[in-house]
Amino acid sequence: MGMRFDGADNARQGEGVPTQDRLLPAIGFRLLSVLAFATMGAFIKIAETRGAQLAELLFFRQALALPVVVATVLIGPGPATLRTQRFPAHILRTSIGLASMSFMFTTVILLPLAEATTLQFTVPIFATFLSAVVLREATGRHRWAAVIVGFIGVIIVAQPGSGHIPLLGAATGLAAALLSATVSILLRHIGKTEPATTTVFYFSLLSLVPLTPLFLMSVSAHDPWTWTLLVLIGLTGGVGQIGMTSSLSLAPIAVVVPMDYSGLIWATLFGYFLFHVLPTGWTWVGAPIIVVSGMYIVWREHRLSRPTTTTAVAE
Repeated sequence: MGMRFDGADNARQGEGVPTQDRLLPAIGFRLLSVLAFATMGAFIKIAETRGAQLAELLFFRQALALPVVVATVLIGPGPATLRTQRFPAHILRTSIGLASMSFMFTTVILLPLAEATTLQFTVPIFATFLSAVVLREATGRHRWAAVIVGFIGVIIVAQPGSGHIPLLGAATGLAAALLSATVSILLRHIGKTEPATTTVFYFSLLSLVPLTPLFLMSVSAHDPWTWTLLVLIGLTGGVGQIGMTSSLSLAPIAVVVPMDYSGLIWATLFGYFLFHVLPTGWTWVGAPIIVVSGMYIVWREHRLSRPTTTTAVAE
């Protein structure tokens, strides 16, 4: 789901050709993270139908993920790595990332899981566009062609004006992807001095500053199963973040990012078995177009040996 930890801040790690003993674990961690985020999306959708509010979903997502991140830091690089000279940058990253997550959760609530997941695949497309227009980075005709093709895929999936999918859901999905792409560009600069685990830690921690009062104002009584779902949302989100970060420490983004598209398989399966919904024919046509354009952008960035502008995750 656009639901992934932004991996651009760790693009510098694992550069070069990974050895076999690093490549397979990297792919394994990435596939695990995709499954965790897809499961989180299903939990979000179920919890919302049982009365959980958006503020509650967001709060548990960040609050329960924080212990997982802290444990990973203690076991791995150590608490000394949490020292930062980029605190204002972490605040900006958190603000944009939290807005992206809010739009993404809304999209999961409004749309079938497969369509919500497909819209998140537009992150590399938006990132390329923003890099060219905002940062004035050189973007050749190959990547511009991939951007155009990707947006054609979006139009095919969304079918604007046809009532194929709710317009609000499509809008929030694209807004989430656009903001996630913005975060990925910001993380390219933060990642020059900050380890990925440090960025994840501050994102989880600082998110609780606005989310805690919102949670206290919106929290309501739930049955035990709904509370369990809220806890599982946070735990699966934390596992997804750690799995994605681990994959990026073992192999380059160009190697592991293609694994993200397996999320559409899980979204389709969850959608069918839990909600009795299958992707429409237009989604089956448009999704491969979006996937191919995104994978081409990642491959092109890797081939040109430039810091990738893609976001491996989400929030």
